[in-house]
Amino acid sequence: MQNFFLSLLPLLGLMLVHMFAGKLKFLEGIPRSIWLSGAGGVSVAYVFLHLFPELQEGQGQVQEAAHSQGLFFLKHHVYLTALAGLVVFYGLERMAIRSRRGGKGTGNATPPSVFWIHVLSFGLYNALIGYLLHKREEQDWQEVFFYFSAMALHFLVNDFGLREHYKDRYRYAGRWILVLALALGWAVGQVVEVTELVTALLLAFLAGGVVLNVLKEELPEERESRFSAFLIGATTYSLLLLLL
Repeated sequence: MQNFFLSLLPLLGLMLVHMFAGKLKFLEGIPRSIWLSGAGGVSVAYVFLHLFPELQEGQGQVQEAAHSQGLFFLKHHVYLTALAGLVVFYGLERMAIRSRRGGKGTGNATPPSVFWIHVLSFGLYNALIGYLLHKREEQDWQEVFFYFSAMALHFLVNDFGLREHYKDRYRYAGRWILVLALALGWAVGQVVEVTELVTALLLAFLAGGVVLNVLKEELPEERESRFSAFLIGATTYSLLLLLL
């Protein structure tokens, strides 16, 4: 029962981020909010200092399973999955940007098909995060804390980007889909167990997606992002991960 609440409470916290992030008006505007840049730094630090080392441990299991299937030509299966996560979300972002330009810059003019493809893809992404929250609970409270804090700040970054793309559509429908997907992924994790091999691949896909979704918000010149805030966020969280 203790382990159950160890993941339930962070789940509720992550759901609240999507429900109320839109009310944080101080995050809006140009230049980019220092809080969003700092949040991006935290998320990237978590991926490079926590998820990637964990993926290295899982690579052996993945490689052994691949060899048993005769896939000897694949040597870095986990990292290929991470690359796939990055590429998938890069493609989705480009699709959203091009459709918005076609709609003369207004989020509500974006074709409904693009909105649904993008939001449902992020729904699967959130479901994956919810599922992996259950896997964190099997370790200890520090694992849950680091995972929750990094993903909560990552959700702020994602929420800001999706609201910018889709305006009212995201406000009235999109964010609730992401909230429900997160809860659904967590619920599945309570009743469905997968092998460590599958968990490693899921973590790899998540890692690639996190890196892309952070950098796509930070790099565009028109955002006037705050590198100093990004650096402080990444450095501070890195020190926490290394010291605790």
